[in-house]
Amino acid sequence: MTDTITHLTDSEIVAQGRKVTWIGFGVNAVLAFLKIIAGIFGRSTAMLADGVHSLSDFVTDVIVIVFMGLSRRKANSKYSYGHGKYETFATMIVSFFLIVVAIGFFVDGAQKIWDSIHGHEIARPGMVALVMAVISIASKEILFHYTRYVGRRINSQLIIANAWHHRSDALSSVATLLGIAGAMFLGPSWRILDPLAAMLVSVFIVIVSIKLAAPAIKELLEASLPPDLVKQIDTIVANTKGVKSYHKVRSRRNGNTDIVDLHIQVDPDITVKQGHDIATDCERHLKKLLGKSAIINIHVEPYHSH
Repeated sequence: MTDTITHLTDSEIVAQGRKVTWIGFGVNAVLAFLKIIAGIFGRSTAMLADGVHSLSDFVTDVIVIVFMGLSRRKANSKYSYGHGKYETFATMIVSFFLIVVAIGFFVDGAQKIWDSIHGHEIARPGMVALVMAVISIASKEILFHYTRYVGRRINSQLIIANAWHHRSDALSSVATLLGIAGAMFLGPSWRILDPLAAMLVSVFIVIVSIKLAAPAIKELLEASLPPDLVKQIDTIVANTKGVKSYHKVRSRRNGNTDIVDLHIQVDPDITVKQGHDIATDCERHLKKLLGKSAIINIHVEPYHSH
């Protein structure tokens, strides 16, 4: 992305990631407390559930804070390719956690609709619950945009995943707002809007969570880089001066680092140094495409025409 920072050190990236996460952590703490109070005194089970949902955000915030630092550690003898998959693993955890929360919303909404059909009347909420729902939506939406902005600038899928968690909170509060407003102003027969809206929002959250989890799962399973990127790699290798042929191109991703392994075939009569220079030239061109942090492993072989 065009707004990604390229001049920050790993420690600065971690600092920015942790800063935005701590801000979210603080906002979640305040919102959780106020929502639960508003739910109790405003006689709103929807707001009370929304407050409990905000409490669950602490789990994902802690995951982000811990794994953000681990993922930026330098490569060592134990992890020779670095620790990038710590962040990938954490992104998957955040995504699965979102799915669990969404399922909870869906089941709770279905249960309320079932109870309503069988004569159970949902209590009319108070104005404090309605006001709190508006505050929650505004604060979480601001937090979503801020967190996503930072995630994009430091190129962290984990931070972006956490931003979407904030957006899911805002959407759940929208469902709460609709339910509370309907219960307050449209009469008892319209109070079913609350659980129905919550169920619809839960479906959206699941869709977003799957979109976040899919790339992380593919990376953990050592999936190749995207096909269009692999085609560009093939083109670069084929057009490198001195490369007669190439094969065994394999690729994968480790956090924010792309890894490519390949064999190139060169004139068998050139010197070892000349073969090495061709491989170095190929590596340089590939890093222009994949970034300086990319890990390129090139095996040089003699070319034999058949």
